[in-house]
Amino acid sequence: MKIVVLVKEVPDTYGDRKLSLETGLADRAASESVLDEIGERALEVALSYADAHPGTEVVVLSMAAESASATVRKGLAMGASSAVQVIDETLLGADLGLTAEVLAAAVKRTGYDLVIAGNQSTDGSGGVIASMVAELLDVPAATYLSSVEIGETEVAGVRATEDATARVSAPLPAVISITEALPDARFPNFKGIMAAKKKPFETVSLEDLGIEPHDPGASRSIVISLSEKPPREAGVKIVDEGDAGEKLAEFLIQNRLA
Repeated sequence: MKIVVLVKEVPDTYGDRKLSLETGLADRAASESVLDEIGERALEVALSYADAHPGTEVVVLSMAAESASATVRKGLAMGASSAVQVIDETLLGADLGLTAEVLAAAVKRTGYDLVIAGNQSTDGSGGVIASMVAELLDVPAATYLSSVEIGETEVAGVRATEDATARVSAPLPAVISITEALPDARFPNFKGIMAAKKKPFETVSLEDLGIEPHDPGASRSIVISLSEKPPREAGVKIVDEGDAGEKLAEFLIQNRLA
């Protein structure tokens, strides 16, 4: 079994997050960068299966700047067999479509039986990458799983909805995404950190994947304008002088809230 886990470096969830008004992109230097927690949970699913099934190969895959290599290497310290990082300056600010295209090409190049991802990252929160990658790979997708069971020929799990739960399954090869209902990830120990230095870590470019990011025939998203969020204004204070009800009703009507 070969399991590829999609991971991503993101700004620390508990740190400051700022938008660069020059580029329209997140200012990555505004806070510490970390491996996304949902990606760590996805990796834990793969590693737990590998612990119980010797011979399983777990590969962490990321599309990130060269500076993110130390963060991606954490996946190796946690127990992954190898890592692949797609590095290309032209990918800065890539939209969801291009990101999925690159990840799918990298997955196909690496080889896989199962791809595991988080349901959505804590920075972009697109929530569609797993489904898009599955579509590009032309394999089944089982998304937003709150439990996962990996078998030799299929993967199954439970998806929670607002009103019920649904049990879904898909034959391998397949792509799945998991939610925060899955267990927390293990911490890298000293032995794992030292072993990570000797594990295979491959970097690939768009040329290696045969992808042209500025293909005029492809649909790409661009930022046409941006501005800083205005400061919050003080609210309207209504003092009851015997006519508070009328004033409140007038306020609601003026703001189209009634």
